[in-house]
This record gives sequence, C-alpha cells and structure tokens, in this order.
Amino acid sequence: MADRNLVIERRHFVLPASEIGRLIAALARRDYEVHGPRVRDGAIVYDHIESPKELPVGWTDEQEPGRYGLKRRADDAFFGYVVGPQSLKKYLHPADVRLLSAERKDGTFRILNNETAPKHPYAFLGVRACELAAVGAQDRVLLEDKYVDPVYKERRLGVFVVAVQCTQSAKTCFCVSMGTGPRARAGFDLALTELLGNGSHGFVVETGSERGAEVLAELQAAPATDADLHEAEAAVEGAARQQVRSIDTTGIKELLYQNFEHPRWDDVARRCLTCANCTMVCPTCFCTTVEDVTDVTGDHAERWRRWDSCFTLGFSYIHGGNIRNSSKARYRQWMTHKLASWIDQFGGSGCVGCGRCITWCPPGIDITEEVRAIREG
Repeated sequence: MADRNLVIERRHFVLPASEIGRLIAALARRDYEVHGPRVRDGAIVYDHIESPKELPVGWTDEQEPGRYGLKRRADDAFFGYVVGPQSLKKYLHPADVRLLSAERKDGTFRILNNETAPKHPYAFLGVRACELAAVGAQDRVLLEDKYVDPVYKERRLGVFVVAVQCTQSAKTCFCVSMGTGPRARAGFDLALTELLGNGSHGFVVETGSERGAEVLAELQAAPATDADLHEAEAAVEGAARQQVRSIDTTGIKELLYQNFEHPRWDDVARRCLTCANCTMVCPTCFCTTVEDVTDVTGDHAERWRRWDSCFTLGFSYIHGGNIRNSSKARYRQWMTHKLASWIDQFGGSGCVGCGRCITWCPPGIDITEEVRAIREG
C-alpha cells in the first residue's frame, strides 16, 4: 500500500465514471495484478478484474445481524455497496500457505523451492476505510513486531491501493465509534468518492502518494471545485449519520478485564455456535495452525499454514488437554482479545468496526450489544 511515511501534497480532482476502465488499464500496464469487487455466489467478493464491466455496477448489499443479501440499485453506481464477506486478508495473509515441500530421492529427502509471493504486485480497487485500518493493524502485528512474517511481507510489498470513501453504511457498521471510518485518511495511493447527483456520474479523486498522482496524470481528470468537494464531503458525512451501532470505547480494556465472570458471558454462550465465522470474516484476526501431510507413497511431504480460530476446540490445546473447553470461554477469549488485550500487545484495538462479525454470525450475535450489556450490567 501507499508508504505511510511519505508526505505529499494532497490534491483533489474530478474523474468521469467512464475513466474507471482506463484506471484499471493504467495499473495493469504497470504490471499490477488488479483485484476489486465482483458479484459472485450471491455476494460481493474480491477477485481479479480486467474491466469495469466486472465491477458490481448497480448492486448494493443489505446487512443485518445474521443476514446478508444483494439487491439492485436504482442507479449504476460502481461502488454502491458497503463491505462483503472478504477483506484484503484474503491476499496478504491467505488462508492456506504451503511453507515447505520435500520429496524422497536416493534415500534422502530433498527440500523443494517454495514460492509464497505473488507473481505480480497487487493493486486493490474499492478498498474501504475500515479495510485500510485493518491492514494497518495487521502491519503492526506481522511486520512491525519483534518477529516479521515473511509471507505477509512478500505479499504486502509494493501494493497499490485505490480506496473508495463510503457514501452509505450498513445496519451492522460501527466504524465511526472506532475512529476508523467512513472516510479513509491515509494508507492509499488514490481515494475515490463516487457522486451520482445532478444527473452526472463521476468521482472526486484524492491523491495519496506520488505513484498515485502519476497514474491519475494518465486519466482525463480535472481539478475539483469547491462545489465538488462539498458534495463529496456531504456524501461521506451522510454515511456516518446512517450508522445505528456503536461501541463506547472509554476504558474498554479495564471494563473487560474487570468483568471476567460477568453473567453476560453465559448468556452469549447459549447463543454462540463456536462456528468461527466471526474470525474468518474479521479483517484483523491472524491466528494460524500448521499441518504436515504426506502422500500415500511416503515419498512426498508438505507443511501447510492454515487459518485457525480461538473458537475451535483444538486451538487452546496444550500438553494435558484444552484450556478453553466451553463456548463461554472461547467467546470471552475472542472479544476480550479483540477489544482489550490487543491494546496491551499492539498498542491499539483489534476491531475496526466493519460489522462483518455481526452480519456473518448465524444467530446474529452483536459485539456492540455485548459490550453495552457488560457496561450497563
């Protein structure tokens, strides 16, 4: 993504909607593999794109606790949705990584060369503010801590980001209360605000890096007027006002530490399926396990790193057994880590307010409501 230490003059332009295709082409010419939102399997997901025709034009999402669906919009917005089930974690910290492979030859095992980096650097189109905050959180964990994850480092290197400012919120969003959105303020090369008023369709574009400015220079963009900037700002502020959920983060670390035996944990345990959906869709969860496999001949072996979750029974296994046998213990571990001990470990919250854990929880457990219940109890 954009160099967070690079300071440039932020400039704003207006880009016609017809230029999105040229933007994708300009990135492809620079040898980026462009990935953005697409409609697939009843959801808006990230995938490789080569044309604006592949974007979710005219589609929006409806999200509530335990419910996600798509419907048609009354316009042809390119980015008229909120967030899908996937985040950039899919690319930067993928679910399955082969760490090692070996084959038996002449009575010995030979370690094979393993490639974990993508063939081309990624360019991501349509990235939301909460996603950028999540990548910042994973940078802190996987790049900036005592131990660096080489797989994440390889995939993170040289990433180009075209962010999209949110102009609508889902019923499960609460990024305003977490200070992570709906406006992206850093971490991007270009940021688009889609405008559909006054019979026109275009974008206010903000440059966030020198390479972003270089790409924009190849497009038919004009300097933004005060009226353009006011319309874009009003659209983002409207998304903030739409949010109906929030977390009061005042003293939240101490709140959760001091309520380890609060009766609310028993209440949520009766509803929680420990299915791990919340951790799979969470853009900041980073837990993994390692598996060794062999073929039936015994001549080939591989070691794989795969996503794991604090909701799985085996995750807390140590010599002698599992230390979190109950759903109560596992849900408490997840929420307390996300909102409290993450602060002790990494200096900030592990939650960015995207609301995915609420949307994709089958019984609709709401992390904002659980915090509120403990605070008010």
